[in-house]
Amino acid sequence: MSTDRIPMSKPGYEKLKAQLDKMKNEDMPRIAEQIAVARDFGDLSENAEFDAAREAQGMLQARINDLQDKLHRAYIVDRTTLPTDRVVFGSKVRVLDVDMAEEEDFILVGPGEEDYDNNRILLTSPIGQGLVGKKVGDEVEVPIPRGTLKLRIVEIGAE
Repeated sequence: MSTDRIPMSKPGYEKLKAQLDKMKNEDMPRIAEQIAVARDFGDLSENAEFDAAREAQGMLQARINDLQDKLHRAYIVDRTTLPTDRVVFGSKVRVLDVDMAEEEDFILVGPGEEDYDNNRILLTSPIGQGLVGKKVGDEVEVPIPRGTLKLRIVEIGAE
């Protein structure tokens, strides 16, 4: 697990905390009950229900551990204190795709707030990391699976 701090807004932090509470207090007891029921079926060596429930429990525990780690490393960012002349956490950035001659807006957010359908991208995503610290007029090249994305920053604003 990483030791890097993770910037989050208060609503993003609360959303992740609510997900964690649901996993620990609803999902995990439900799976434990499924394991108990499957155990009652008898021979555990050939019990598919038992194996499936144990696998689901392991996967849920891994997700719980990951969320706990993110929340432990989180720090709440007050967006009102951030600079507006360069791209930072919480910025709304209008970029021009140099090759396609199309503009697109991105909002850089922390875990729990990402929504790729609405261009709310993680600060830690390749595009997010490429844009951070840049100013209007700067050009960035972001490596993507199908090559390199060339973006020019057109405008920086608040969400």
